[in-house]
Amino acid sequence: MSIQYTVHPSGPLSGTLMIPGDKSISHRAVILSSVANGISHINGFLEGHDALATVKAFEEMGVSIARPDSEQLIIKGVGLYGLKAAKEPMNLNNSGTAMRLIAGLLVGQRFDAALIGDDSLSKRPMARIIEPLRQMNAKISAHEDDCPPLYITGNQSLKGIKYALPVDSAQVKSCLLLAGLYAKGMTTVIEKSVTRDHTERMLTTFGYPIAVSGSTKTIQSGLSLQSAHVDIPKDISSAAFLIVAALITPQSHIILPSVGVNPTRAGIITILKKMGAKIRLLHERMMGAEPVADIEVSYSVLIGVDIPHELVSIAIDEFPILFIAAACATGMTRLTNAQELRVKESDRLTAMSAGLTTLGIHHITHSDGIEIEGGCFQGGMIDSYGDHRIAMAFAVAGLRAASSITVLNCEAVATSFPNFMILMRTAGMHIQADIA
Repeated sequence: MSIQYTVHPSGPLSGTLMIPGDKSISHRAVILSSVANGISHINGFLEGHDALATVKAFEEMGVSIARPDSEQLIIKGVGLYGLKAAKEPMNLNNSGTAMRLIAGLLVGQRFDAALIGDDSLSKRPMARIIEPLRQMNAKISAHEDDCPPLYITGNQSLKGIKYALPVDSAQVKSCLLLAGLYAKGMTTVIEKSVTRDHTERMLTTFGYPIAVSGSTKTIQSGLSLQSAHVDIPKDISSAAFLIVAALITPQSHIILPSVGVNPTRAGIITILKKMGAKIRLLHERMMGAEPVADIEVSYSVLIGVDIPHELVSIAIDEFPILFIAAACATGMTRLTNAQELRVKESDRLTAMSAGLTTLGIHHITHSDGIEIEGGCFQGGMIDSYGDHRIAMAFAVAGLRAASSITVLNCEAVATSFPNFMILMRTAGMHIQADIA
């Protein structure tokens, strides 16, 4: 089954709109609750395909997970050493986050395990976790080109290491910190630039100490996680699509309540404000260990900017929709130092370039970035390459196109934003979905 979106140029967007829960935090809440001691309660869980795959994996490893209501989980943790071998390879669908984080946890178990995924995940590189995990004495292997499936041999004596990330990645950092729960001594991960710190914050929520000194994160084994109550903020990566939609559509005004504005994730807000966006953070507060705010957005006349290098790693998932903002801006927007975009659910630089070409937007791609000259653009048919963020980005572009835009292969949107189409319709977008 293939789903395609068709979006027609639409009028102003308005309303108070509830975004789904944060995908990154949902994964981590399930993982740490499962190996904690006691019963944890999770509210605001993202019921998308990716996060539900993480739930299913831990259920297959013997964890009791109840779902008393929408977006709620009650997880009876089994402790760090209470997981059991799954009967079959665990299918993590489209989620690179789940695969990398769960691999870090599984190398410390006493049983063997295998992790598989869909066609897209099976093309994503895993060498960046395999190499440091092997330095920790883990026994882990992959298919050709170091892509999934991953095969893990249990009952290994892990040792802590000091590891400087060659390429900044919150997933790799988190994988090694989770492996560090089981490694003798201390495990230290050093970043070049800041990446999202949800794992560090959530370890603290579950009572496990972690030392943070600038870009250096250190964890020691031998302790335990205790059950917790976790309230998950709304996902800023999903909010980004509505934020840009309102910014580029004349007379629009929306409010997005309770969105996570963790400074290691809020790069998109900083970049859009540099472009002239009218964005206000209202009622800033803490939700557990995470800062949140209500985000107010009004239509704005955007200008092109050079995106600062220090903001790239904290806006990495939002660049597809930022490219649409750039296409609607006056002047040139330049992005460099973003080679990580080539190893996401798709090669996002190539995929976005193809779509921008269809729309008639002048741009130049580089190995690590892109230059986009804003202007008027046409409609057309665009392939999302099965990438949820590419699909939603070009759907938003349909608000400003001269004619309708049809986006192909949109079924992966359900991995992160299952009610995307309904919410966009509620806001005022003219969007329809068809099964092709």
